[in-house]
Amino acid sequence: MKQITANGLTFMTGLEGQGPRFLFISGTGADLRRANTALTSPLTKDFQILSYDQRGMGQSEKPDRPYTMQDYAEDAVAILDAYGWDDALLAGYSFGGMVAQEIAIRWPERVTRLILMATTAGGEGGSSYPLENLSGLPPEERARKAMEVSDLTFTQKWQADNPEASQMRITNKIQAQKEFAGEPNAAMGARRQLAARAGHNTYDRLNCITAPTLVLSGTHDGQAPMPAQKAMAEAIPNCQFEIMPGSHGMLWESNAVFDRISQFMKR
Repeated sequence: MKQITANGLTFMTGLEGQGPRFLFISGTGADLRRANTALTSPLTKDFQILSYDQRGMGQSEKPDRPYTMQDYAEDAVAILDAYGWDDALLAGYSFGGMVAQEIAIRWPERVTRLILMATTAGGEGGSSYPLENLSGLPPEERARKAMEVSDLTFTQKWQADNPEASQMRITNKIQAQKEFAGEPNAAMGARRQLAARAGHNTYDRLNCITAPTLVLSGTHDGQAPMPAQKAMAEAIPNCQFEIMPGSHGMLWESNAVFDRISQFMKR
């Protein structure tokens, strides 16, 4: 792990693996201290993976001012500059996919190949679920609703039929939501990120993406609806759309998604 200064802020970054340079941008609330990150994934066998805590998150700086999606994209490009990377393979998951769209649109020369996972373009293409609607809910209700949104198989019927397994999953989700939440400015940073996310809209600019692109959508992802992901893919030139088994968290549910990422990025 390495702390760097980029775009006027300090960022916690990590670099793992060997091979082609690959920038991986994580989702809402991501933190490199968590167990599941791109830096601990199978991707490090084939690529040199660069990832980081985004502004307002983890061990990166948390300025108390409005954030925009352009800010997040500028942060990522400045981090590439700090590492001396002129271009890179680029993948964005969920919120990170929104940031990756901005990068590929504004700096096409920096992106050699692009993968967008469990993410949407906003605007007329359709948006992801408004997570800010869950912020004020009691912890258990917030965890339950978040899981119902992210995994369409986690229905009320399934919960009623599987009470012990259901409660265990909810308890684990509550614990994950609490992790690092009490750190200074963590709540503010999370709120600022969600506000930026709510304003995301690249749909009318997707035709500016020049990199070969792959969009991966989970079979039972309710947070990034499949129709919106299809609409995004159809608006990007030279783009493939593929459905993968899994929920919004499909990355961590099996290695199938990582295998597909590697195949596409190795071409």
